[in-house]
Amino acid sequence: MLNFIARRVFQSIFVMLAVGFIAFAMFRYVGDPINNMVGQDTTLEQRAELRRQLGLDDPFLIQYFRFIGNAAQGDFGMSYRQRRPVSELIESRMPATLELSFASAVIALFLGIPMGIYTALRRDGVLSRSFMTLSLIGISLPTFLIGILMILFFGVMLRWLPSFGRGDVVDLGWWSTGFLTKSGWQSLIMPAFTLALFQMTLIMRLVRAEMLEVLQTDFIKFARARGLPERMINFRHALKNTLVPVITITGLQLGSIIAFSIITETVFQWPGMGLLFIQSIGSVDIPVMAAYLLLIAFFFVIINLIVDLLYFAVDPRLRVQKS
Repeated sequence: MLNFIARRVFQSIFVMLAVGFIAFAMFRYVGDPINNMVGQDTTLEQRAELRRQLGLDDPFLIQYFRFIGNAAQGDFGMSYRQRRPVSELIESRMPATLELSFASAVIALFLGIPMGIYTALRRDGVLSRSFMTLSLIGISLPTFLIGILMILFFGVMLRWLPSFGRGDVVDLGWWSTGFLTKSGWQSLIMPAFTLALFQMTLIMRLVRAEMLEVLQTDFIKFARARGLPERMINFRHALKNTLVPVITITGLQLGSIIAFSIITETVFQWPGMGLLFIQSIGSVDIPVMAAYLLLIAFFFVIINLIVDLLYFAVDPRLRVQKS
């Protein structure tokens, strides 16, 4: 197990270096950040001095390794647009994104898995057909359209929920949370459900397909022939053998919830890292964009490592092979 974890950590470091190189190379040529930092009356000498202070005159590899070395220490440089350390900006926006992603993941998992099991066991029921119809809507409609429709109905027409912002938050040290205020919960409902809808329907369809396949296998027929209770067959034998592919896809999708919260945060003006990234693109704020991609890659690496470890806990065949 320790060798496996060490190998994964080494692979993760290589992935982070590759992502950092790609991100830095892409954003290096997006535009000239000096133009967005100075006014029209700035002289050429002042521009050159500012460029020298930011290290933009250095060769590309020197800038890249300087960025990676500083990032490893939590220093992502200064924001060109806001003239503040990028680590401070990320730290102030991260709680909003993580809380939104956490709420979306809880909705997707705690609704998607039971709905998938139910539609597999009660395929012809009215409720099953309703779930399948909902899943078609969730997969077919783009996220931004779902968000706009929810704002129209629940925010503008019914006025039940706020249509933008995060509501009131409570500071707990460096962490600000909206989970402790009523307006925070009200502001969270629509963005969280919008972000979770696609993942929820995907998990539901995956669980349903895997469950239907497992229920047709020989060991399930043998269990029925032994006279085991139907509840035990469905939830102890069938569901357990369904979980391995479900964990794989679900883990990757949970990472994508954080990565692709950009659209949801933009639609609802949710003050998270995704909205910060979008705002940084307009001003060619390279340190913020590169730091955001590095953090997203870091989240994916951690989630994939957890998924790999869960394989060992769920599937005993992997433990036997490794031993």
